[in-house]
Amino acid sequence: MGKYEGKNIVVTGGSSGFGFTTAKLLVDGGARVLITGRNESALDSARERLGENAVSIRSDTASLSDIDALADRAKREFGTLDALFVNAGITRFMPFEAMTEEAYDELFAINTKGAYFTVQKLVPLLSEGSGVVLTTSVANVKGIPMISAYSAGKAALRSMTRSLARELLPRKIRVNAISPGPIDTGILDRAMPKEAAEQTKAQMTADNPMLRFGDPEEIAKAVEFLAFDATYTTGAELAVDGGASQL
Repeated sequence: MGKYEGKNIVVTGGSSGFGFTTAKLLVDGGARVLITGRNESALDSARERLGENAVSIRSDTASLSDIDALADRAKREFGTLDALFVNAGITRFMPFEAMTEEAYDELFAINTKGAYFTVQKLVPLLSEGSGVVLTTSVANVKGIPMISAYSAGKAALRSMTRSLARELLPRKIRVNAISPGPIDTGILDRAMPKEAAEQTKAQMTADNPMLRFGDPEEIAKAVEFLAFDATYTTGAELAVDGGASQL
């Protein structure tokens, strides 16, 4: 019998990166996991790789109607939830002077507004003692060029973690955040031209106290801890960043 046999979990942004890795860790432990994503083909592939304990729904975190549909699907599939990993997000690399209103609004709609209402809509399904984990970023405490709007949105999520943790205490629901540093998910290669991505990765590696990128499994294990094992912890942010925000 798996460690998470009988547990039900929603992972937004679970079709790739450490969202997928976290979903796999939990499914391998016996949990049933509902993953979301915007790309239908990537979502289908992720569900197939996760196996029969996984279900999926195409969901755009920027859309409140999609979040409502996600809550309805989770209720039909599971009834109640034991954990929620609010991980869906995007990154945009743009210098401050070039930032557009459209890009700014997209970042906040997905990374901040979407996360807020995802928790709001799914809270009624969360059982007593359950854990919510939000994905923030090392960027919320460091001044990193090219991602000022992204960083601001993630800082808002850090504040949200504290506020929601306080408000949900009467329901005995814990709310914490995972703060990743540079993780080897391929996001830089997808978001930037090849040469720029290589230069950025080399600089980030050199600047990191551990002189390396993190592995998605290191994030998954930290999320697992906050969601299930950190039973006397709420409102906290756990940095998994090679010491980048601490040293």
